[in-house]
Amino acid sequence: MFVAMNRFKVALGSEDDFVEMWRSRDSYLESVPGFKKFDLLRGATNEEFTLFASHSIWESREAFENWTKSEAFRKAHANAGAGKTVYLGPPQFEGFAAVDLKKS
Repeated sequence: MFVAMNRFKVALGSEDDFVEMWRSRDSYLESVPGFKKFDLLRGATNEEFTLFASHSIWESREAFENWTKSEAFRKAHANAGAGKTVYLGPPQFEGFAAVDLKKS
């Protein structure tokens, strides 16, 4: 399993616009081999921004990387620059591979 996350710093007062951008976009994820699940997570708010994270679960790192090179990825991110006034800087990507905890 592989978990891909992007952390977004969203300008104060723009949280509803940010959520609506995600709600109204076509992600094309359901048709991508190896895709398991997607969530948009809302974190803490401080005096500068509200933290959000996109969280997707994949069968493997390879499945995720294949998605990032696909036509579906290009279509899903075609309007990514439209929310520049909502974001405070670019998203921060974090990728995590599952650790097998079974004793051998």
